[in-house]
Amino acid sequence: MTNWDRGSIVNATLRGLCVLPISVISWDNKKSTQEEEEEETETPLARFESTQHTTQTNPHPPFFFFISFHTPPCSSCCFFSSLSSLCFSSPSVESMGAEVKIWNPVEVAEQARHDYASQIHPSHLTIDPSLELPQMTPLVLKLCKDMFKAWSNLDDSCFVVEKISGGITNLLLKVSVKQENCIEETITVRLYGPNTEYIIDRQRELQATKYITAAGFGAKWLGIFGNGMVQSFINAHTLSPSDMREPKLAAKIAKQLQRFHHVEIPGSKEPQLWNDVWKFFEKASVLEFDDSKMQKTYETISFKEVHDEIVELKGLCDLLKSPVIFAHNDLLSGNIMMNCEEDKLYFIDYEYASYNYRGYDIGDHFAEYAGFECDYDLYPNMNEQYHFLRHYLKPERPQEVSEKDLETLYVEANTFSLASHIFWALWGLIQAKMSAIEFDYLGYFFLRYHEYKRHKEKYFLLAQSYLSGCKNEMSR
Repeated sequence: MTNWDRGSIVNATLRGLCVLPISVISWDNKKSTQEEEEEETETPLARFESTQHTTQTNPHPPFFFFISFHTPPCSSCCFFSSLSSLCFSSPSVESMGAEVKIWNPVEVAEQARHDYASQIHPSHLTIDPSLELPQMTPLVLKLCKDMFKAWSNLDDSCFVVEKISGGITNLLLKVSVKQENCIEETITVRLYGPNTEYIIDRQRELQATKYITAAGFGAKWLGIFGNGMVQSFINAHTLSPSDMREPKLAAKIAKQLQRFHHVEIPGSKEPQLWNDVWKFFEKASVLEFDDSKMQKTYETISFKEVHDEIVELKGLCDLLKSPVIFAHNDLLSGNIMMNCEEDKLYFIDYEYASYNYRGYDIGDHFAEYAGFECDYDLYPNMNEQYHFLRHYLKPERPQEVSEKDLETLYVEANTFSLASHIFWALWGLIQAKMSAIEFDYLGYFFLRYHEYKRHKEKYFLLAQSYLSGCKNEMSR
């Protein structure tokens, strides 16, 4: 691992498990005395098994559970994935040369939201993610007993708490619970890390996660507490950067991304890329560092130049008129999981998800081919990109994609990959000030900004040539 390991430093620990928005849960639903008594003896697993017939988004009962939290990374990875079926019967829709199966996402999401609301367990407890595991364990047990009545009288010896991983924005703990009937259940605990609100819009994340999960992309929610949440679990493994370029997996990712882009989230459909870039720019351009060496390095940055580059890039990207879809916005290898036994692929971590440009989500994904070492010479070539784009545009009949549609999306993805470099460069500056992790975030800014400038001329010419060709066609 080198100094530029964003993949493992930032995301190898799976920054984003689904988080249930507190605002949509009705905590004061009244229950009968009989219902309360039944709830006391019901385990989280049993409760969800008993409600599977009413929850259309997750027909497979969970085998494990998780609680989750936010912090600094370590080298380990955790293995977990969605319990949801990704199959919905629905009509076919043609969109930009792509035929996909879609459903009524708002209807599905609303039904699932109501199903979840009566099953989510709240707690006002919080846990300091900076504590060492021995000091944290009693607090975790207290939380588990507070959230799940069936566990409230269990002896502490019935619980085993393990640290799965710690990431830039979350800490994951595995809690195994063995009861008298010899049934063992497992949950994880996710804690939000300090200062993550400077980087992540939690309200947007929670709103998005609710509907993404309802559409079949996330795990079951079991509970929510002061600074974390409870989530179901299935064994799966995260992909490596080299996995993403393997043709069969690349095709799977492309097909899944097409499906993800058809998720419908209520509210504004405005793309958030430039809003987020400008927010990051405003924060990044007024930082002050206590470390004199860092401050001196920071002062070498010309924010006037960065500002002008953003304005110029936005102007070019706007001319491409890339379709607005619901985007993941952080699709690196650590956020893609594979269940080999079921041959299912899952996207996780929706902390940056929003409506955005199609070209940006794909271009950002291509930039992640650079891997943990940030070797941007590994950026996919035209043949690799065309393979991906064919399966994205027509998942069932990739060989039928027209050259025109391929060219259009190829230009979009590569032009918007420049925006990805700008976005994550500014992100690195803010992290340099706010993060407690020992990592050269200032250096990361210069790395990404250098990549932007290294490829700017090539992709600007690509986009300008494409736009000129389109203009000539229209004038004929």
